[in-house]
Amino acid sequence: MNGSFMTNKLKVSQEKLAEQFRVFIDPDYVITDNETMKPYECDGMSMYCEMPLLVLLPETVTQVQRVMRICHEYGVPVVARGAGTGLSAGAMPSKEGVVLSLAKFNRILNIDPLARTANLQPGVRNLAISEEAAQYGLYYGPDPSSQIACTIGGNVAENSGGVHCLKYGLTVHNILSVEMVTAEGDVVTVGSDGLDSCGMDLLAVMTGSEGLLGVVTEVKVKLLPKPEVAQVVMAGFDSVQKAGDAVGGIISHGIIPGGLEMMDGHAIVAADDFANAGYPREAKALLLCEVDGTEEEVHEHVAQAESVFRKLGATSVRTSQSEQERALMWLGRKSAFPAVGRISPDYYCMDGTIPRRHIAHVLTEMQTLSEAFGLRVANVFHAGDGNLHPLILFDANVPGEFERTEAFGASILKMCVEVGGCITGEHGVGVEKIRQMAIQFNDLELQQFHDVKAAFDPTGILNPGKGVPALKFCQEYRSLEYKQHKHEQTEAAHG
Repeated sequence: MNGSFMTNKLKVSQEKLAEQFRVFIDPDYVITDNETMKPYECDGMSMYCEMPLLVLLPETVTQVQRVMRICHEYGVPVVARGAGTGLSAGAMPSKEGVVLSLAKFNRILNIDPLARTANLQPGVRNLAISEEAAQYGLYYGPDPSSQIACTIGGNVAENSGGVHCLKYGLTVHNILSVEMVTAEGDVVTVGSDGLDSCGMDLLAVMTGSEGLLGVVTEVKVKLLPKPEVAQVVMAGFDSVQKAGDAVGGIISHGIIPGGLEMMDGHAIVAADDFANAGYPREAKALLLCEVDGTEEEVHEHVAQAESVFRKLGATSVRTSQSEQERALMWLGRKSAFPAVGRISPDYYCMDGTIPRRHIAHVLTEMQTLSEAFGLRVANVFHAGDGNLHPLILFDANVPGEFERTEAFGASILKMCVEVGGCITGEHGVGVEKIRQMAIQFNDLELQQFHDVKAAFDPTGILNPGKGVPALKFCQEYRSLEYKQHKHEQTEAAHG
């Protein structure tokens, strides 16, 4: 059905739809040709691609409202898109729908240094918030590795975190209100300027909803005062087990680091080659522990952290002595994903979350899986809150290797659930993890997700096919999982 979309209401061609949008959107930003639409076929999860029917770049809330009203009338799917840095194919287009790019909504509307808040359009880059707020001695807490490019609207959609989320929280903990356009084209604000608001907490429902419930058009965020002092304690270990144990050791001593990150041997070498960060290249695991606050507080916690790491088997311990050295240590960590891209033609980034006490066990089991699947895996992740980011290294040009990589990733996520964790921490479900939703949730729980979706979007035009699987699909998936399990039991019984 190239160029047309059939619904129960109407059949509308691409051109007829485009004509209606060109009435109120600059025709240059109503994109219908395949060459210009090509960059929109995927997000950062480039293994899942689909060409849209057309792409729109509105620049006012009124235009977004009119887009939604037209799409609601015709039943045309709408996929809202920010910077396209997502890693779960959450912004992958619908082939019979519209990509609604918020790229032109890129203004910082207001910063109130006394209230420590900022009003932002959804296309404002994460890092730009802190850059603008710096003149007031303030900054925005959540700092994903992609913060130089990712946008606040996308951060709300995925409930993004970052290396400092252990102490300062995820996006949901750092926003006050969201203005959004509903599937029917109405403008609604959820949240408030107060510490709490009456009624149900719809702001928390919207945060992490992956574009399934509404189109974000403005965000009010909290700003934090810059810490007086911040230092990073870098500790190398000769085993993943010791590094995993050290994560719990730090927390149990009453230290809540600004960030507590872990990297394994593959990631250490790749990141150090890329950033020249001075990492201990011989180490099997590395912890970066940042403490911040007053000078006295930081001095005390740094001494405690160094002591804990040494007692728990660190082979090297080094503390940053300048802001430049601290920034370099973090540069290596934040460059880890692109750095790993230099040692493998392709990599697949997972996003499971586990209780901290299981870090060593899960990483050890992951290495066993790596050998079973015949694929290398590099680990770089938010150890403080147990948010894993294993990077499975593969070559998409080798037939069957991506499918084997997907199976490896699915096994990792299943293991996360088995130890009491979940299938995602900040990347979202999107298309990538939709099959694993059937592992995490039962049919009744999934039906509750569908009910919430229906309350916001009765006709299901917002980002369809993402986040929450159809119950029939889940039943089929569970049936396949059961058959595979029985097959493995039979194989084991027969040696």
